[in-house]
Amino acid sequence: MPHTLPALTPSIENPFGLLRIAVAVILLVASAAATLIALSGVEPRALEIVGVCWAVYGFTVALVDGFLEPVVEGVARALQNVGLRRVGGGYSAIEALVAGGHFAAAAEAYAERVRDQPRSADAVLRRAALLAGPLRQPESAAAELDALRSSAPLGPEDDIRVGLALAELWEHRLEQPGRAMRELRRLLDRYPSNRRMRQIRGELADLKATPFAAP
Repeated sequence: MPHTLPALTPSIENPFGLLRIAVAVILLVASAAATLIALSGVEPRALEIVGVCWAVYGFTVALVDGFLEPVVEGVARALQNVGLRRVGGGYSAIEALVAGGHFAAAAEAYAERVRDQPRSADAVLRRAALLAGPLRQPESAAAELDALRSSAPLGPEDDIRVGLALAELWEHRLEQPGRAMRELRRLLDRYPSNRRMRQIRGELADLKATPFAAP
């Protein structure tokens, strides 16, 4: 059979992966049944059902990856931001400092937020972006992201966000592509069914394609 079933690695942290697996299993069973019917001679045209099944699977994957996941992720971020505004006052005042070019003051304001909420990955990531960018302190940014991850285990989404930020720092700011590759591989090994794995695989492939990259 020309089509292969995707890797069946269900994960409660990625319900869309479970949906794809369920659809694939159902269509695989239908394809197998249609193939047996065709080979038995009862209905040779039953093989046409196989093509229909995998066309349905392709449509399902395109719908999930291209529409449902981005919409759900956007809603989740919006709800997260609402929660931040309710609990921690949001970041609008700090973002105003950034927009006005007051980068050092904004970085200090994010540091205050981190002291108030030590497990706030969002505040650490925002501060790290300022340190690595306009404040030209990428080493400090990487150290603070490492400290966040070392202080206590992060949830999957925060761990991936921090890992991607570190990989970006090591590749583009600190000129250590080998460390960036190791971080991306760590994320792939730890969260094989997360919805962002396609993005991470792409970034790892791009790194491998660069002439200076070394594992």
